[in-house]
Amino acid sequence: MKNLFYFLAITVMVVSCGTSNKIINARTDSDIEESVVIENDSLEYKIIIYDIGFSNYLNSIAKPVNFYSQNYYENKNIFYVTSWNIRARNPLQYGDFYGNEIDYQQNIDYGLDVNYKLFNYFKFVEYKYGIRF
Repeated sequence: MKNLFYFLAITVMVVSCGTSNKIINARTDSDIEESVVIENDSLEYKIIIYDIGFSNYLNSIAKPVNFYSQNYYENKNIFYVTSWNIRARNPLQYGDFYGNEIDYQQNIDYGLDVNYKLFNYFKFVEYKYGIRF
């Protein structure tokens, strides 16, 4: 009787340790987020943001486009871009998070949409990563 118990216990362990052949795809189409493109056709200027969560932030947390004036967005973007570029130039001090510098020039009118999305990207970075500019 003891031998039968040991035999059944070993058989159950061997069978239960087998792997299943099912392939489970946990990602759905709703999980895959598209990149956000910021562009101004008249200036041929384009920024592509691949950061996961930015489009959700833009649609749910960010204030509406006309909440601030274009002048406000431009002034804030000058500050944010300057701070971003300083950090991008000093990866030993700030890490390699910043990657590339942003070429944002004060004397170019990028339009409300570009300024709005760029401003909100900086707000998103502050919100998601806890970085303060």
